Amino acid sequence: MDMLPVGPLFAVLVVLILWSALFTAIEAAQQHLLAQRKASRASDKPLAKLSFPRDSLILCNTLCRALAVVIGTVLAIFTWLQHGPWVAWLGTSAALLVFADYLPRTLATRHPDAVLALGNALLGVPLKLLYPFAWLLNGISQLLLRPFARQASVVQQNDDEMPTPARNDHEPEHSGGRPHPVSGIHALDNITVNDILVPRSEVDGINLDDPIGDIIEQLRLNRRTRLPVFHSDINQVEAVLNTRQIRHLLKDASLTQEALLAACHEPYFVPESTPLQLQLLNFHKQQRRLGMVVDEYGEVLGIVTLEDILEEIVGEFESEHSLDNPHVHPQPDGRLLIDGAASIRELNRTLGWHLPCEGPKTLNGLVTEALETIPESPVCLKIGRYRLEIIETVDNRVSQVLVWHNSSVPAVS
Repeated sequence: MDMLPVGPLFAVLVVLILWSALFTAIEAAQQHLLAQRKASRASDKPLAKLSFPRDSLILCNTLCRALAVVIGTVLAIFTWLQHGPWVAWLGTSAALLVFADYLPRTLATRHPDAVLALGNALLGVPLKLLYPFAWLLNGISQLLLRPFARQASVVQQNDDEMPTPARNDHEPEHSGGRPHPVSGIHALDNITVNDILVPRSEVDGINLDDPIGDIIEQLRLNRRTRLPVFHSDINQVEAVLNTRQIRHLLKDASLTQEALLAACHEPYFVPESTPLQLQLLNFHKQQRRLGMVVDEYGEVLGIVTLEDILEEIVGEFESEHSLDNPHVHPQPDGRLLIDGAASIRELNRTLGWHLPCEGPKTLNGLVTEALETIPESPVCLKIGRYRLEIIETVDNRVSQVLVWHNSSVPAVS
Protein backbone atom coordinates (compact mmCIF):
# COMPACT_ATOMS: atom_id res chain seq x y z
CA MET A 1 0.00 0.00 0.00
CA ASP A 2 2.97 2.34 0.57
CA MET A 3 3.83 2.15 -3.12
CA LEU A 4 0.28 2.98 -4.25
CA PRO A 5 0.39 5.58 -7.09
CA VAL A 6 -2.02 8.01 -5.48
CA GLY A 7 -1.56 10.78 -8.03
CA PRO A 8 -2.29 8.71 -11.16
CA LEU A 9 -5.20 6.96 -9.49
CA PHE A 10 -6.72 10.29 -8.48
CA ALA A 11 -6.30 11.53 -12.06
CA VAL A 12 -8.04 8.40 -13.38
CA LEU A 13 -10.88 8.96 -10.88
CA VAL A 14 -11.38 12.53 -12.14
CA VAL A 15 -11.38 11.35 -15.76
CA LEU A 16 -13.96 8.65 -15.01
CA ILE A 17 -16.27 11.19 -13.35
CA LEU A 18 -15.90 13.54 -16.32
CA TRP A 19 -16.69 10.77 -18.79
CA SER A 20 -19.71 9.73 -16.74
CA ALA A 21 -20.84 13.37 -16.76
CA LEU A 22 -20.56 13.42 -20.56
CA PHE A 23 -22.58 10.20 -20.92
CA THR A 24 -25.27 11.53 -18.58
CA ALA A 25 -25.41 14.87 -20.42
CA ILE A 26 -25.83 13.14 -23.79
CA GLU A 27 -28.67 10.98 -22.52
CA ALA A 28 -30.38 13.97 -20.89
CA ALA A 29 -29.96 16.05 -24.07
CA GLN A 30 -31.59 13.33 -26.14
CA GLN A 31 -34.55 13.10 -23.77
CA HIS A 32 -34.91 16.88 -23.78
CA LEU A 33 -34.92 17.02 -27.58
CA LEU A 34 -37.50 14.22 -27.78
CA ALA A 35 -39.76 16.20 -25.45
CA GLN A 36 -39.24 19.28 -27.62
CA ARG A 37 -40.18 17.33 -30.75
CA LYS A 38 -43.78 17.11 -29.56
CA ALA A 39 -44.14 20.85 -29.63
CA SER A 40 -41.98 21.49 -32.69
CA ARG A 41 -43.52 22.99 -35.80
CA ALA A 42 -42.92 21.55 -39.23
CA SER A 43 -41.03 24.68 -40.26
CA ASP A 44 -38.51 24.33 -37.42
CA LYS A 45 -35.00 23.04 -38.01
CA PRO A 46 -34.87 19.23 -37.73
CA LEU A 47 -33.85 18.10 -34.26
CA ALA A 48 -30.54 16.30 -33.76
CA LYS A 49 -30.44 12.64 -32.76
CA LEU A 50 -27.95 10.06 -31.50
CA SER A 51 -25.68 8.50 -34.10
CA PHE A 52 -25.05 5.42 -31.94
CA PRO A 53 -27.18 2.95 -29.94
CA ARG A 54 -28.41 4.17 -26.57
CA ASP A 55 -27.65 0.77 -24.98
CA SER A 56 -23.93 1.37 -25.51
CA LEU A 57 -24.21 4.76 -23.83
CA ILE A 58 -25.85 3.24 -20.75
CA LEU A 59 -23.23 0.47 -20.59
CA CYS A 60 -20.30 2.91 -20.68
CA ASN A 61 -21.89 5.22 -18.10
CA THR A 62 -22.46 2.30 -15.73
CA LEU A 63 -18.88 1.04 -16.13
CA CYS A 64 -17.42 4.51 -15.51
CA ARG A 65 -19.40 4.93 -12.30
CA ALA A 66 -18.51 1.46 -11.05
CA LEU A 67 -14.80 2.01 -11.68
CA ALA A 68 -14.98 5.44 -10.04
CA VAL A 69 -16.43 3.86 -6.88
CA VAL A 70 -13.73 1.15 -6.85
CA ILE A 71 -10.84 3.61 -7.30
CA GLY A 72 -12.35 6.02 -4.78
CA THR A 73 -12.59 3.21 -2.23
CA VAL A 74 -8.95 2.20 -2.80
CA LEU A 75 -7.75 5.78 -2.36
CA ALA A 76 -9.86 6.29 0.76
CA ILE A 77 -8.58 3.11 2.41
CA PHE A 78 -4.99 4.12 1.62
CA THR A 79 -5.53 7.55 3.22
CA TRP A 80 -7.92 6.88 6.12
CA LEU A 81 -7.40 3.13 6.73
CA GLN A 82 -10.37 1.63 8.61
CA HIS A 83 -12.49 4.75 8.03
CA GLY A 84 -11.80 4.57 4.31
CA PRO A 85 -14.98 2.73 3.18
CA TRP A 86 -17.25 5.29 4.84
CA VAL A 87 -15.30 8.20 3.40
CA ALA A 88 -15.28 6.54 -0.04
CA TRP A 89 -19.03 5.95 0.08
CA LEU A 90 -19.78 9.56 1.04
CA GLY A 91 -17.15 11.14 -1.20
CA THR A 92 -17.78 9.19 -4.40
CA SER A 93 -21.56 9.36 -3.99
CA ALA A 94 -21.45 13.14 -3.56
CA ALA A 95 -19.02 13.60 -6.47
CA LEU A 96 -21.05 11.41 -8.83
CA LEU A 97 -24.36 13.05 -7.87
CA VAL A 98 -23.07 16.60 -8.28
CA PHE A 99 -20.56 16.34 -11.13
CA ALA A 100 -21.88 13.29 -13.04
CA ASP A 101 -25.64 13.73 -12.64
CA TYR A 102 -27.16 17.04 -11.52
CA LEU A 103 -24.65 19.36 -13.20
CA PRO A 104 -24.54 17.62 -16.63
CA ARG A 105 -28.34 17.26 -16.72
CA THR A 106 -28.75 20.99 -16.08
CA LEU A 107 -26.18 21.81 -18.75
CA ALA A 108 -27.81 19.41 -21.24
CA THR A 109 -31.26 21.00 -20.90
CA ARG A 110 -29.76 24.43 -21.61
CA HIS A 111 -27.65 23.41 -24.62
CA PRO A 112 -29.05 20.06 -25.87
CA ASP A 113 -27.99 20.44 -29.51
CA ALA A 114 -24.39 21.29 -28.63
CA VAL A 115 -24.13 18.42 -26.14
CA LEU A 116 -25.58 15.91 -28.58
CA ALA A 117 -23.30 17.15 -31.38
CA LEU A 118 -20.27 16.78 -29.10
CA GLY A 119 -21.31 13.27 -28.12
CA ASN A 120 -21.83 12.19 -31.73
CA ALA A 121 -18.43 13.59 -32.71
CA LEU A 122 -16.50 11.99 -29.83
CA LEU A 123 -18.36 8.75 -29.24
CA GLY A 124 -20.04 7.82 -32.52
CA VAL A 125 -17.54 5.19 -33.65
CA PRO A 126 -16.43 3.77 -30.24
CA LEU A 127 -19.97 3.24 -28.97
CA LYS A 128 -20.98 1.55 -32.21
CA LEU A 129 -18.10 -0.87 -31.72
CA LEU A 130 -19.21 -1.54 -28.13
CA TYR A 131 -22.80 -2.26 -29.16
CA PRO A 132 -22.33 -6.08 -29.40
CA PHE A 133 -21.44 -6.19 -25.69
CA ALA A 134 -24.40 -3.97 -24.81
CA TRP A 135 -26.65 -6.13 -26.97
CA LEU A 136 -25.39 -9.27 -25.22
CA LEU A 137 -26.09 -7.85 -21.75
CA ASN A 138 -29.51 -6.62 -22.87
CA GLY A 139 -30.25 -10.10 -24.23
CA ILE A 140 -29.30 -11.66 -20.90
CA SER A 141 -31.67 -9.32 -19.07
CA GLN A 142 -34.46 -10.18 -21.52
CA LEU A 143 -33.75 -13.86 -20.94
CA LEU A 144 -34.01 -13.42 -17.16
CA LEU A 145 -37.35 -11.63 -17.58
CA ARG A 146 -38.75 -14.28 -19.90
CA PRO A 147 -40.36 -16.39 -17.11
CA PHE A 148 -42.41 -13.33 -16.12
CA ALA A 149 -43.63 -12.57 -19.67
CA ARG A 150 -47.07 -13.51 -20.94
CA GLN A 151 -47.06 -17.12 -22.07
CA ALA A 152 -49.35 -18.85 -24.52
CA SER A 153 -50.07 -22.56 -24.56
CA VAL A 154 -48.85 -24.16 -27.78
CA VAL A 155 -50.06 -27.47 -29.16
CA GLN A 156 -49.46 -29.28 -32.43
CA GLN A 157 -52.55 -29.18 -34.60
CA ASN A 158 -54.27 -32.54 -35.03
CA ASP A 159 -55.87 -33.08 -38.41
CA ASP A 160 -59.04 -34.37 -36.73
CA GLU A 161 -59.29 -31.48 -34.27
CA MET A 162 -62.04 -29.04 -35.09
CA PRO A 163 -63.55 -26.15 -33.15
CA THR A 164 -66.79 -26.59 -31.29
CA PRO A 165 -69.41 -24.81 -33.44
CA ALA A 166 -71.56 -23.92 -30.46
CA ARG A 167 -70.78 -20.22 -30.65
CA ASN A 168 -71.02 -17.69 -33.42
CA ASP A 169 -67.59 -16.10 -33.81
CA HIS A 170 -69.11 -13.04 -35.35
CA GLU A 171 -70.90 -12.08 -32.18
CA PRO A 172 -69.47 -10.25 -29.15
CA GLU A 173 -68.28 -12.33 -26.22
CA HIS A 174 -70.63 -10.85 -23.66
CA SER A 175 -74.07 -12.41 -23.57
CA GLY A 176 -75.62 -9.04 -23.06
CA GLY A 177 -74.79 -8.01 -26.63
CA ARG A 178 -72.32 -5.27 -27.45
CA PRO A 179 -69.94 -4.28 -24.59
CA HIS A 180 -70.68 -1.05 -22.85
CA PRO A 181 -69.16 1.62 -25.13
CA VAL A 182 -66.63 4.14 -23.86
CA SER A 183 -66.90 7.67 -25.16
CA GLY A 184 -64.80 7.92 -28.33
CA ILE A 185 -63.12 11.18 -27.38
CA HIS A 186 -62.27 10.09 -23.83
CA ALA A 187 -60.98 6.72 -25.07
CA LEU A 188 -58.37 8.56 -27.12
CA ASP A 189 -56.49 9.41 -23.90
CA ASN A 190 -55.62 5.73 -23.51
CA ILE A 191 -54.62 5.20 -27.16
CA THR A 192 -51.36 6.42 -28.64
CA VAL A 193 -50.32 7.15 -32.19
CA ASN A 194 -48.30 3.91 -32.18
CA ASP A 195 -51.54 1.94 -31.75
CA ILE A 196 -53.11 3.05 -35.04
CA LEU A 197 -50.20 4.01 -37.30
CA VAL A 198 -49.76 2.57 -40.79
CA PRO A 199 -46.48 0.57 -40.57
CA ARG A 200 -43.62 1.79 -42.73
CA SER A 201 -43.69 -1.49 -44.68
CA GLU A 202 -47.20 -0.60 -45.89
CA VAL A 203 -46.57 3.10 -46.54
CA ASP A 204 -46.82 4.15 -50.17
CA GLY A 205 -44.36 6.94 -50.92
CA ILE A 206 -42.38 8.63 -53.69
CA ASN A 207 -38.72 7.68 -54.01
CA LEU A 208 -36.93 10.60 -55.67
CA ASP A 209 -34.18 8.23 -56.81
CA ASP A 210 -36.63 6.45 -59.15
CA PRO A 211 -36.89 7.52 -62.80
CA ILE A 212 -39.48 10.24 -63.37
CA GLY A 213 -41.41 7.91 -65.69
CA ASP A 214 -41.86 5.35 -62.90
CA ILE A 215 -42.94 8.12 -60.51
CA ILE A 216 -45.56 9.35 -63.00
CA GLU A 217 -46.95 5.84 -63.42
CA GLN A 218 -47.05 5.37 -59.64
CA LEU A 219 -48.94 8.64 -59.18
CA ARG A 220 -51.45 7.70 -61.88
CA LEU A 221 -52.33 4.49 -60.04
CA ASN A 222 -52.32 6.06 -56.57
CA ARG A 223 -55.54 7.30 -55.00
CA ARG A 224 -54.10 9.01 -51.94
CA THR A 225 -53.95 12.80 -51.72
CA ARG A 226 -50.78 12.96 -49.60
CA LEU A 227 -47.64 10.88 -49.97
CA PRO A 228 -44.24 11.06 -48.22
CA VAL A 229 -41.32 11.93 -50.48
CA PHE A 230 -37.89 10.49 -49.67
CA HIS A 231 -34.49 9.47 -51.01
CA SER A 232 -33.92 5.70 -51.17
CA ASP A 233 -35.41 5.00 -47.73
CA ILE A 234 -38.37 6.41 -45.84
CA ASN A 235 -36.02 7.38 -43.00
CA GLN A 236 -34.67 9.98 -45.43
CA VAL A 237 -38.09 11.60 -45.83
CA GLU A 238 -37.76 15.15 -47.14
CA ALA A 239 -41.31 16.31 -47.78
CA VAL A 240 -44.97 15.39 -48.15
CA LEU A 241 -46.54 15.64 -51.60
CA ASN A 242 -50.05 16.98 -52.22
CA THR A 243 -51.01 14.95 -55.29
CA ARG A 244 -53.93 17.24 -56.16
CA GLN A 245 -51.50 19.96 -57.21
CA ILE A 246 -49.77 17.86 -59.86
CA ARG A 247 -52.62 15.72 -61.25
CA HIS A 248 -52.96 17.96 -64.32
CA LEU A 249 -49.32 17.16 -65.19
CA LEU A 250 -49.90 13.40 -65.18
CA LYS A 251 -52.20 13.24 -68.20
CA ASP A 252 -49.51 14.27 -70.70
CA ALA A 253 -46.56 12.99 -68.58
CA SER A 254 -45.15 16.53 -68.32
CA LEU A 255 -44.35 16.20 -64.64
CA THR A 256 -40.76 17.04 -63.69
CA GLN A 257 -38.93 16.51 -60.43
CA GLU A 258 -38.83 20.28 -59.92
CA ALA A 259 -42.62 20.54 -60.33
CA LEU A 260 -43.07 17.60 -57.95
CA LEU A 261 -40.93 19.23 -55.26
CA ALA A 262 -42.78 22.52 -55.74
CA ALA A 263 -46.03 20.77 -54.74
CA CYS A 264 -44.45 19.44 -51.54
CA HIS A 265 -44.35 20.85 -48.02
CA GLU A 266 -42.15 20.13 -45.02
CA PRO A 267 -42.80 16.82 -43.22
CA TYR A 268 -44.49 16.86 -39.82
CA PHE A 269 -43.02 14.43 -37.26
CA VAL A 270 -45.05 12.85 -34.48
CA PRO A 271 -43.63 10.90 -31.47
CA GLU A 272 -45.01 7.37 -31.26
CA SER A 273 -46.17 7.86 -27.64
CA THR A 274 -48.42 10.87 -28.39
CA PRO A 275 -52.01 10.27 -27.19
CA LEU A 276 -54.58 10.44 -29.99
CA GLN A 277 -56.57 13.21 -28.31
CA LEU A 278 -53.44 15.39 -28.18
CA GLN A 279 -52.52 14.51 -31.76
CA LEU A 280 -56.00 15.46 -32.94
CA LEU A 281 -55.45 18.91 -31.44
CA ASN A 282 -51.94 19.09 -32.92
CA PHE A 283 -53.25 18.33 -36.39
CA HIS A 284 -55.69 21.22 -35.96
CA LYS A 285 -52.99 23.62 -34.70
CA GLN A 286 -50.48 22.68 -37.38
CA GLN A 287 -53.12 22.57 -40.13
CA ARG A 288 -51.86 19.13 -41.12
CA ARG A 289 -53.54 15.90 -42.12
CA LEU A 290 -50.54 13.52 -42.19
CA GLY A 291 -47.69 12.97 -39.73
CA MET A 292 -44.55 10.84 -39.89
CA VAL A 293 -44.43 8.72 -36.70
CA VAL A 294 -40.92 8.38 -35.21
CA ASP A 295 -39.47 6.48 -32.25
CA GLU A 296 -37.09 7.79 -29.59
CA TYR A 297 -34.14 7.46 -31.97
CA GLY A 298 -35.85 9.44 -34.74
CA GLU A 299 -36.44 6.36 -36.89
CA VAL A 300 -39.62 6.47 -38.97
CA LEU A 301 -42.11 3.81 -37.83
CA GLY A 302 -44.95 4.70 -40.20
CA ILE A 303 -47.55 7.40 -40.79
CA VAL A 304 -50.71 8.57 -39.06
CA THR A 305 -53.43 10.66 -40.68
CA LEU A 306 -56.30 12.75 -39.46
CA GLU A 307 -58.66 10.26 -41.10
CA ASP A 308 -57.14 7.43 -39.01
CA ILE A 309 -57.94 9.28 -35.78
CA LEU A 310 -61.46 10.19 -36.90
CA GLU A 311 -62.07 6.58 -37.88
CA GLU A 312 -60.97 5.53 -34.38
CA ILE A 313 -63.53 7.92 -32.88
CA VAL A 314 -66.34 6.81 -35.19
CA GLY A 315 -65.54 3.17 -34.48
CA GLU A 316 -66.47 3.67 -30.82
CA PHE A 317 -70.02 4.64 -31.81
CA GLU A 318 -70.76 1.85 -34.29
CA SER A 319 -74.14 0.34 -33.53
CA GLU A 320 -72.96 -3.24 -34.07
CA HIS A 321 -69.91 -5.24 -34.98
CA SER A 322 -69.50 -6.02 -38.65
CA LEU A 323 -67.04 -8.00 -40.71
CA ASP A 324 -65.98 -5.04 -42.86
CA ASN A 325 -62.27 -5.69 -42.24
CA PRO A 326 -60.53 -6.57 -45.53
CA HIS A 327 -58.03 -8.72 -43.62
CA VAL A 328 -60.78 -11.05 -42.32
CA HIS A 329 -62.13 -13.87 -44.52
CA PRO A 330 -64.97 -15.97 -43.01
CA GLN A 331 -64.82 -19.72 -43.68
CA PRO A 332 -67.75 -22.11 -44.21
CA ASP A 333 -67.08 -23.90 -40.90
CA GLY A 334 -67.39 -20.66 -38.91
CA ARG A 335 -63.68 -20.04 -38.47
CA LEU A 336 -61.96 -16.91 -39.76
CA LEU A 337 -58.94 -16.77 -42.05
CA ILE A 338 -57.08 -13.57 -41.09
CA ASP A 339 -54.05 -11.92 -42.65
CA GLY A 340 -51.03 -11.68 -40.37
CA ALA A 341 -50.79 -7.93 -41.03
CA ALA A 342 -54.24 -7.33 -39.51
CA SER A 343 -54.32 -4.84 -36.63
CA ILE A 344 -55.25 -6.44 -33.31
CA ARG A 345 -57.19 -3.33 -32.25
CA GLU A 346 -59.19 -3.43 -35.47
CA LEU A 347 -59.92 -7.14 -35.02
CA ASN A 348 -61.12 -6.56 -31.46
CA ARG A 349 -63.37 -3.75 -32.61
CA THR A 350 -64.93 -5.38 -35.65
CA LEU A 351 -65.30 -8.85 -34.13
CA GLY A 352 -65.99 -7.94 -30.51
CA TRP A 353 -62.94 -9.92 -29.41
CA HIS A 354 -60.47 -9.25 -26.62
CA LEU A 355 -57.10 -10.30 -27.97
CA PRO A 356 -54.23 -8.72 -25.97
CA CYS A 357 -53.06 -5.51 -27.67
CA GLU A 358 -50.73 -4.00 -25.04
CA GLY A 359 -47.60 -5.19 -26.84
CA PRO A 360 -47.62 -6.26 -30.52
CA LYS A 361 -49.91 -4.31 -32.83
CA THR A 362 -50.54 -6.95 -35.50
CA LEU A 363 -51.66 -10.57 -35.46
CA ASN A 364 -48.25 -11.61 -36.81
CA GLY A 365 -46.54 -9.81 -33.92
CA LEU A 366 -48.87 -11.43 -31.37
CA VAL A 367 -48.16 -14.92 -32.70
CA THR A 368 -44.36 -14.49 -32.90
CA GLU A 369 -44.24 -12.98 -29.39
CA ALA A 370 -46.32 -15.82 -27.96
CA LEU A 371 -44.22 -18.52 -29.62
CA GLU A 372 -40.96 -16.57 -29.16
CA THR A 373 -39.90 -17.73 -32.62
CA ILE A 374 -41.01 -17.49 -36.23
CA PRO A 375 -43.44 -20.44 -36.51
CA GLU A 376 -43.72 -23.00 -39.24
CA SER A 377 -47.14 -24.16 -40.36
CA PRO A 378 -49.10 -26.02 -39.21
CA VAL A 379 -48.81 -24.93 -35.57
CA CYS A 380 -51.74 -24.21 -33.30
CA LEU A 381 -51.62 -22.09 -30.16
CA LYS A 382 -54.12 -20.87 -27.64
CA ILE A 383 -54.16 -17.28 -26.39
CA GLY A 384 -56.80 -16.74 -23.77
CA ARG A 385 -60.06 -18.09 -25.18
CA TYR A 386 -58.87 -18.04 -28.79
CA ARG A 387 -57.36 -20.75 -30.96
CA LEU A 388 -54.92 -19.69 -33.66
CA GLU A 389 -53.62 -22.01 -36.36
CA ILE A 390 -50.74 -20.77 -38.51
CA ILE A 391 -51.62 -21.54 -42.11
CA GLU A 392 -48.82 -19.82 -43.99
CA THR A 393 -45.48 -18.13 -43.21
CA VAL A 394 -43.83 -15.98 -45.89
CA ASP A 395 -40.55 -14.03 -45.66
CA ASN A 396 -40.16 -14.65 -41.91
CA ARG A 397 -43.68 -13.31 -41.28
CA VAL A 398 -46.93 -15.06 -40.44
CA SER A 399 -49.08 -14.25 -43.46
CA GLN A 400 -52.28 -16.23 -42.77
CA VAL A 401 -53.81 -17.43 -39.51
CA LEU A 402 -56.98 -19.44 -38.97
CA VAL A 403 -58.66 -18.13 -35.82
CA TRP A 404 -61.73 -19.14 -33.88
CA HIS A 405 -63.17 -18.39 -30.48
CA ASN A 406 -63.43 -21.52 -28.39
CA SER A 407 -65.40 -21.46 -25.15
CA SER A 408 -64.88 -25.16 -24.54
CA VAL A 409 -62.22 -27.74 -25.26
CA PRO A 410 -62.85 -29.24 -28.72
CA ALA A 411 -63.35 -32.95 -28.91
CA VAL A 412 -60.52 -34.96 -30.40
CA SER A 413 -61.47 -38.16 -32.15
